[in-house]
Amino acid sequence: MDGKRIPSHIAELVLRVVRTVTLVSALMMVAGAIINYGFPLTSDQKDEVELFFRYVWIVFIIDRVLHIILDPGCRRTAFRGVSSGKNVLLLLTVLPLALPSLNFLGSSIFRNGVLLLLSVMELSNFLTHILGKRTNPSAVMAISFLVIILIGSLLLIMPNCTIPEVNLSWIDSLFTATSAVCVTGLVPIDVAATFTFSGQLIIILLIQIGGLGVMTLTSFFALFFMGEISVGNQMVVKDLISSESLSSIWSTLKHIIAFTFTLEIFGALLIWFSIHGTLGVGLDDEVFFSVFHAVSAFCNAGFSNFAQGLGNPLILDGNYLIFWTVAFLVIAGGIGYPVLVELKKAFARKIRRVSAFSINTRIVLGTTGILLVAGTVLLAVFEWNSAFAGRNAFWKVTQAFFNSVSPRTAGFISIDLTTFCAQSALVYMFLMWVGGASQSTAGGIKVNTLAVACLNVLAVMRGQSRIEIHNRELTRNSVHRANAVIVASILVLSVGILLASIVDPDLSLRAVAFECISAFGTVGSSLNATPLLTSAGKVIIMLLMFFGRVGILTIVASFFRPRGDRGYRLPKAEIM
Repeated sequence: MDGKRIPSHIAELVLRVVRTVTLVSALMMVAGAIINYGFPLTSDQKDEVELFFRYVWIVFIIDRVLHIILDPGCRRTAFRGVSSGKNVLLLLTVLPLALPSLNFLGSSIFRNGVLLLLSVMELSNFLTHILGKRTNPSAVMAISFLVIILIGSLLLIMPNCTIPEVNLSWIDSLFTATSAVCVTGLVPIDVAATFTFSGQLIIILLIQIGGLGVMTLTSFFALFFMGEISVGNQMVVKDLISSESLSSIWSTLKHIIAFTFTLEIFGALLIWFSIHGTLGVGLDDEVFFSVFHAVSAFCNAGFSNFAQGLGNPLILDGNYLIFWTVAFLVIAGGIGYPVLVELKKAFARKIRRVSAFSINTRIVLGTTGILLVAGTVLLAVFEWNSAFAGRNAFWKVTQAFFNSVSPRTAGFISIDLTTFCAQSALVYMFLMWVGGASQSTAGGIKVNTLAVACLNVLAVMRGQSRIEIHNRELTRNSVHRANAVIVASILVLSVGILLASIVDPDLSLRAVAFECISAFGTVGSSLNATPLLTSAGKVIIMLLMFFGRVGILTIVASFFRPRGDRGYRLPKAEIM
């Protein structure tokens, strides 16, 4: 059959019908995978599900074949360029029919994995097309996070995701999913004692999605497997990932994905090397432990799938490498992708002088360095003969440094924070409030915001009307946004702490304030108050986690249509 002999309107109608059937099949494939792996099934039921998977497989093959026959553009790029990915994967699942010796490619595990991946790609492509219209990017971000949280909460309460003896309530499942997607780390339950391998795998996937950003992943997969997205979609993605131009979207997405997986793999190898043979578990568990903590650290999530987390005596007593590795991953994830790109160029000797770095990179690195050094020194001074007592000097320095990195939105717990003095708790809360850098996996008001606000104060004290740094003048918009973020965060935290103290009157104000700031900063550190929260208290903390991850200004902006300044100026007025 030749596509040229078929009227274009008929070919278009056929492809539209096939596309609809494929989209429905993709959605049902995802649902079937959830049922197959999330619920206990009899052998007959598993056979029926497997038969359904074969139906989806046939639908995908028909979809590809018809597109190659009826769509000249698809035929020209069938096996070249980024759009060939889908065809290559499907071809690999078909090859065993002609070459039975390719046992692995013919296995149901490989085929179902490919089908599930392609189904997610189809749904992602459909989503990007839906969002291609005039959509508020702020609303897109907020809604996408909310949808993933709800889906994650439903997945976590599946029977195969929890240990049989554990009765996980939906509010705790929703709380855990919110904490994972918002890369916070606060959980009302023990992850290791509550979730099976499947449940922990879902948690780490939610953390990865939350750390990278839903639209970042969706856009990357759509571009990689589908070849292109509409101009409207590109405008949405450009705003979400702060790309400089439409032409640089693909490059920006590739850098984000490449940095994420490269650093996570490198970190996982170092973690495995540091704990190999020390935890009393098998090789499979060691590998999963390493991957879980590497992803959790780089995404600044603070989740641990080991009993007592990094505070377990098997890890805490003398295992220094894991703490320095986790701290490195937290810092790398918290300084932001633009900074990582410039550091990569510096290592490649494309940037030979510090002055060649952008203002943003110099501000992020400088402010981050000051906070890390100050936090390490203060915690060491306050806790040297208190919470750190009875240990050698290197152990104390390691823990002081680690606990100055962790509140920068990571939230890993190595020492019971209730043993810290009030001064250390204040340092912790300040670091949690500040968080990491913009365009990173970290939360908080961001070091960029703090730096601009401090420079503004310094300019006012000097009587200057302009803010200057490194031979550059900061724009008024930067100053306005920094002030808005700080004021909004204080207002939200004040309301959150007030409401949380009302619904949980048995908790001390120190514990409530610590919990709220930890949630808003997406940190995950706690004074052991999370399991004691009432249902109303958990809802408040979940809202703070959501506001902290998505951003106050982002959420507020999602309710307003962007509007520029008036074309005229009003008379000026001074406020005393």
